[in-house]
Amino acid sequence: MKRTLSYILVGLTLSTIFLFSACGGNKKKSSRTDTPTSGTITFVSDESFSPIIEEERQQFEFEYPKAHLKSIYTDEITGFKMLEGMKTCLLITSRGLSDGQIAYFKSKNIIPQVFPIGYDGLALIVNRANNDTCITVNNVKKILLGQATKWSDINPGSKRGDIEVVFDNRASATLHYVEDSILGGKHITSPSVFAAKNSKAVIDYVDKTPNAIGIIGSNWLNDKRDSTNTTFKKNIHVMSVSIAKKATPMNSWKPYQAYLLDGRYPFVRTLYCNVVDPSKALPWSFANYITNPRGQLIIFKSGLLPYRGDITIKTVDVKR
Repeated sequence: MKRTLSYILVGLTLSTIFLFSACGGNKKKSSRTDTPTSGTITFVSDESFSPIIEEERQQFEFEYPKAHLKSIYTDEITGFKMLEGMKTCLLITSRGLSDGQIAYFKSKNIIPQVFPIGYDGLALIVNRANNDTCITVNNVKKILLGQATKWSDINPGSKRGDIEVVFDNRASATLHYVEDSILGGKHITSPSVFAAKNSKAVIDYVDKTPNAIGIIGSNWLNDKRDSTNTTFKKNIHVMSVSIAKKATPMNSWKPYQAYLLDGRYPFVRTLYCNVVDPSKALPWSFANYITNPRGQLIIFKSGLLPYRGDITIKTVDVKR
């Protein structure tokens, strides 16, 4: 008997964008010596985005060998404090500058700029021995609010015991998104939620803990051996999420590019470059590079969804 499997192929068409189109204007006098393509600067990114930002940094330095970008991967709160203290001119995270922050920089005669660069899925991961891999949005909320504490509360009959939830850290962009966008501004109240050191520690903990759920950015999960970006790391399972009242394999979705694009996967966040560079030099040009076709292609190949470009989706039926 032949089976027909449907594969979704995602294609990207990028229009030409000049790398330094936004780098014009007169530079103010400064002790800095960096230019748009040379010098040394330090930028900050939320740690949950470090895999994709590292790829962008390495490629930028390859194309501009006189440029040296020192990366600091930390939590979102620390990143914004560094930006406001002008200890960095570039912060990459899942939140743009607030109106108050923009007003603050303008009071310092600095015109800030916010560049959307792509979309990331917030992924729920479980141990590879855990077959409870479909979950509803409503049950995710119940778990985080302490209203569901055992696996049997969301999957009757499950003997997996108590649910443990692990984040990267207490001040991360991941935690901010969960409380702001998933819980509608409410704080996490479950006593079984705790923070690991970073995203890798979340994956390691879930790999060793059969009853755990990890919450991390999907850019940590793509298996680089798979050029189609349709598989995830083999040592854990990625949960499928449903907006329906009951989750089934037919109405639940993983954070693949196509499902980030068409809205079937519900937990999607935007990545931003926040730039406060009065010199309009290396921090500004690196942010522009990520929005440039080459930078957007890196995001696309990583399995995330680029902000710019025409996305095409094709369904291919394969008969076996």
